[in-house]
Amino acid sequence: MNNPYILILYYSRHGHVKKLAEQLATGVESAGMVARLRTVPPISANCEAVASDIPEHGDLYCEEADLANCAGLLLGSPTRFGNMAAPLKYFVDSTANLWLNGSLIGKPAGVFTSTSSLHGGQESTLLSMMIPLLHQGMLISGVPYAEGALSTTRHGGTPYGASHVESEDLCAEEIQICRSQGKRLARLAQKLC
Repeated sequence: MNNPYILILYYSRHGHVKKLAEQLATGVESAGMVARLRTVPPISANCEAVASDIPEHGDLYCEEADLANCAGLLLGSPTRFGNMAAPLKYFVDSTANLWLNGSLIGKPAGVFTSTSSLHGGQESTLLSMMIPLLHQGMLISGVPYAEGALSTTRHGGTPYGASHVESEDLCAEEIQICRSQGKRLARLAQKLC
């Protein structure tokens, strides 16, 4: 694969998931791979409302080619009633062509999330985000307990993927778990490329 990269695809309404994505990118790059950060536009219950093709600021919107050509994927969303947010689900639901073509089969993937409270549905959100990735044939990777921050965190972080309990900044353990997950996924992708 020419110029392999890990796609870090996320939706972040208030910036907390974006902070996780940036730390995951640091982990990916520490393993010597390129991290490509992409987001998805918000959706509206109002059928006439549409987002511009290019966001005014921040990361670019993801295109199908970004996903099809990645060496690995980290998928992130805030928790909405124990599930991924609608804008990310909308994008994921539009990837049937990749499923038909088998474009993602055998590529490593991981998930990450942010919640407004400690028991806000982190694990159910992470597990539900894995389901479409499994349908795409991706190889799911989590965070093993060899990562010591999982045992000491009092905020976010699960073996299913990095997480954050919303506050202004990520705590030290959340940052470490993100970087560890990013590095782990990059190393898996390097072995599989």
